[in-house]
Order: sequence, then C-alpha cells, then structure tokens
Amino acid sequence: MRGLAQAVTSGLLIGAVYGLIALGLNIVFGTMRVVNFAQGTLLMAGMFMTYWLWELGGVHPYISPLVTAPLLFGLGFAVQHLFVSPLLARERAREPMSVLLLTLGLALVLENVALLFFSADFKTVTTDVSMQTFKIAGLIVSVPRLVGLGAMVATSLVLYLFFMHTDLGRAVRATGQDREVARLMGINDFRIYGVAYGLSAAMMGIAAAVLVPFFYIHPGVGTSFLLKAFVIVVLGGLGSMPGAALGGLLVGVIEGAVALWVQAAVAQIVLFAVFVAILFVRPAGLLGVERR
Repeated sequence: MRGLAQAVTSGLLIGAVYGLIALGLNIVFGTMRVVNFAQGTLLMAGMFMTYWLWELGGVHPYISPLVTAPLLFGLGFAVQHLFVSPLLARERAREPMSVLLLTLGLALVLENVALLFFSADFKTVTTDVSMQTFKIAGLIVSVPRLVGLGAMVATSLVLYLFFMHTDLGRAVRATGQDREVARLMGINDFRIYGVAYGLSAAMMGIAAAVLVPFFYIHPGVGTSFLLKAFVIVVLGGLGSMPGAALGGLLVGVIEGAVALWVQAAVAQIVLFAVFVAILFVRPAGLLGVERR
C-alpha cells in the first residue's frame, strides 16, 4: 500500500504539470473551436527560452516567466493576427480545417528551426531545487513537482478571476459561447482570438519554468506532452478549465499507479483504455457540457 500511495502522490504532482499545459490548449479551443497543434512547440520554445536565460544570464527558471510569458504572449498574438485571423475571415466554417493544418505546419516549422539552431542534443538545467525532496507521512515529495502543482493551482485561480471578473475575460467567454452574438454586442472577435491565443502561449512560459528544473530540453520535447494534453482536454471536457485541471491530475495518477505493476508502454495502453471507457459513459468529458 505504501508503494501505491507513493505512486499516486508522484502521479498527482506530474499530473498537475500536464493539467497546466492542457489549460493553455483549452483556452484556444474554448474560445476559437480550433485545435492548436502548435501548443507543444510553444512549450518547447518556452523551455529553450528558460534554458538560455539560465545559461547566459543566470536567471532562475522560476523567475523566467516574467520574461518568457510576455514574449510568448506576443508570439501567440502575432501568429493569430498574421496567420490564423486571415484564414478565419476567409472561411465561412466556424472550425475551418485550414486553421488546423496551419497550426500543424507551424509546429513542424518551429521544431525544425529549433533543431537547426540548437541540435538534437538534450539539455538540462540543474538548480538548487532540482533534486530536493522531503517526506510527508513517509511519502517522498519532489520539490520541483510540488512547485508545478502550486503553479497549476495559482494559474487556474488567476484565470478564473480573469474570465469571471474582468471585462476582457467576459468578452473572451462571450466570443467562445457565440461568436455572432458577441459581434452584435460590439466585441471584436478577431482581437479576442488574439488575446486567447496569446494567453495560451504565455501559459507555456509558466509550464516551461516548472518543467525545466527536472525535465530534459530538446526540439521534440513538446510532442511528448501534446498528446497527453489532447487526452486531458477531451477527458476533462472541451472548453472546461476545471476539467483540464482535473483531467491532468487523473492522467498523472493513472500513469503513476499502473506503472507500479507494468512497463511504462503498457501503462500508456491502460491510460488510453480508461480514456475511451470514460468517454463511453461521458461523451462530453468529465466536466464538459454537450453542445447542440
């Protein structure tokens, strides 16, 4: 039982990081109804930014979001304004396939640019907290992963306050609920899309900061998290912020608990089996609402 409790604890902590990444993915889908295949690549960009800030300037990864989050917000806003918005304006469909293909192409371009400049070698950052642990009731808790849990909780709270208690946040919610009605109310939907895309990208700066102290960095690192983020978003409920956080924790616990008895590859099979089973019972996800 002690081993299972330890696996669940570790799973909750890494699941919080998964949930943080999925929150960013969910903002874009919840607002634009567009699947952003570039989300993992933005995470990779944030991790490289964090690495070079540490390597060249001695900036601690936990402080780096003060620099990386605004830069990634600007990158996300620019991508939306220059590439995504023209496609949305041209297409009549609410969810044009061309935008999906654009984000996939953007992901491939950014990943290969990183490969060209930084090579495929793995890079790591060792800080004063990278290997720190402590015990609670006999369970070993990793300090960097605990920071990830705190970052997910704090980010979720800030997002809740932003979406519920600011005019811009309400405009983002209104645009996500009904684009045409939002336009009639005087909301510039393309500007709102830029804000949503920028927020989603900025969150990858926060996720990168909590990942870098204990995870390797290379051009393909975002891909390893992207599939899990999609699973979490669908599992928790498309467009549901609490669902993304809950889904991340659930995926982490399943991974950690199953890996006690089987190999990691088999644990992934079990994870997807549980994912399919839950969707049979709740097609809209755990906290999702079916749309008509």
